[in-house]
Amino acid sequence: MAKAKDFKLKNQDEKDVKLSDFKGKWTVLYFYPKDDTSGCTIEAIEFTNNLNQFKKENAEVIGISPDSVKSHCDFRDKHKLKVTLLCDPEKKVLEKYGVWKEKSMYGRKYLGVERTTYLIDPEGNIAYVWNKVNPQGHAEEVLRKIKELKK
Repeated sequence: MAKAKDFKLKNQDEKDVKLSDFKGKWTVLYFYPKDDTSGCTIEAIEFTNNLNQFKKENAEVIGISPDSVKSHCDFRDKHKLKVTLLCDPEKKVLEKYGVWKEKSMYGRKYLGVERTTYLIDPEGNIAYVWNKVNPQGHAEEVLRKIKELKK
């Protein structure tokens, strides 16, 4: 199993958060393209609605996008989100985790975040990766995987 790469980013409250702060817990690191867009909102709300279940499994849920602190605050407040949202405007962590990719829409190519989730075990190893995530039902899927891996 590969070790998860540590990083430090600002959260929605402008506090520094490091991945290593969560050692000893399962960490759901979900990368998403943009605050307050339809798929990203579905995903964030589903993780928020399941947060008590994640806590019961000793798991933290962290969303990362290239958006600003202000954007994260507005997104959190508008949808009453409870998950930690981290800002990566320089895309350093997005690149480190290989989710900043060339995408294509209506024949136009551009760089953006490929919706991806990393599940990191309490020892800091990457336990599972979901690529090209469909936001609908994803939180429950991640919860099932944590329970399965803990057995």
